Amino acid sequence: METRIQSIHFDASEQLQTFIQKKVAKLERLYDDIKVVEVSLKVVKPETVKNKEAGIKITIPNYEFYADKTYDTFEESIDEALDALSKQLVKYKEKQLNK
Repeated sequence: METRIQSIHFDASEQLQTFIQKKVAKLERLYDDIKVVEVSLKVVKPETVKNKEAGIKITIPNYEFYADKTYDTFEESIDEALDALSKQLVKYKEKQLNK
């Protein structure tokens, strides 16, 4: 599984990148055939309370999943987006098994 991290208009810290890698690696438990995970991080203007946006796209053969969340910290945004994606993956997997 390939993980791409893109931080728009700022440099993501090493700590944040490590956090993302760890969280994304857990997705493999839900679905074996994940090809690419793209994470885009962005600070939403103007500088308000909830201004850290994380968008995550998961690519599997013949399908893509996407979720984006905006919270106070990138860690919160990533956690919430991955929760949403986990639900999507489980639902997709159940549909495939029921075919």
